[in-house]
Amino acid sequence: MVGRRVRVGSYEVGGGAPLLLIAGPCVIETEAFTLRLADDLHAVADKLGVNLVFKASFDKANRSSGKSFRGVGLEEGLRVLDKVRAATGRPVTTDVHEVAHAAPAAEVCEILQIPAFLARQTDLLVAAGRTGRVVNVKKGQFMAPWDMKNVVSKLHEAGNDRCLLTERGTTFGYGLLVNDMRAIPWMQETGAPVIFDATHSVQTPGALGDRTGGDRAMVPTLARAAVAAGCDGLFLETHPDPDRAPSDGPNMIPLAEFPALVERCLRMRAAFLAG
Repeated sequence: MVGRRVRVGSYEVGGGAPLLLIAGPCVIETEAFTLRLADDLHAVADKLGVNLVFKASFDKANRSSGKSFRGVGLEEGLRVLDKVRAATGRPVTTDVHEVAHAAPAAEVCEILQIPAFLARQTDLLVAAGRTGRVVNVKKGQFMAPWDMKNVVSKLHEAGNDRCLLTERGTTFGYGLLVNDMRAIPWMQETGAPVIFDATHSVQTPGALGDRTGGDRAMVPTLARAAVAAGCDGLFLETHPDPDRAPSDGPNMIPLAEFPALVERCLRMRAAFLAG
């Protein structure tokens, strides 16, 4: 099995460990909404026996329009995520966009997520790496899979070997992303476990003029393909009513459809590991 294992709280990911699931809404909307959804996902994870990390962003700093809802901010967002962690007993993660975000986010989050657009930002990678937390770097849409070895090297040079890499599609022309599943084993050659982001991979950036579009119907197809290709984890954004979500609604899986997709992917993972 390619790659080594990385510990995430009480879980391990990579090197043939159980599939890690990173899931939650795109953005923190309100405390009540976030806690309710976290409880729903916690119940699903308990029922299916899957290792779940809850994800929600306190700020969406790269929205298409300056008028779009960005989130509740760093202080309030981390307060809400800390309540999620306490209520569910599960690890949490969020995006960090600036060097100053890394240290406070690390006080709450087991994983610090580096957005794809910032995958090459050395100062941000170093700041996240020096916290000692797991750092999950999304491969830039503009980067080749083998270029991620330099990301891993930067984190190692910062004294952190607890790195995850996430595949989330590659820019193809204007307003479209495509997935080359060879990226999964190629990035695993760095030694880092590889997560597949099935929801952001179906984005059509800027397709709605002042908003990003997407095709959520393709999420299950890509998720299953990635598990078959040997990814170490899945990243899935979900929402009770995606069409009313303030961010990335076209890409998110309706919560009602979430358990069946995860269950199918877990069966495929078991088959993959069995050879």
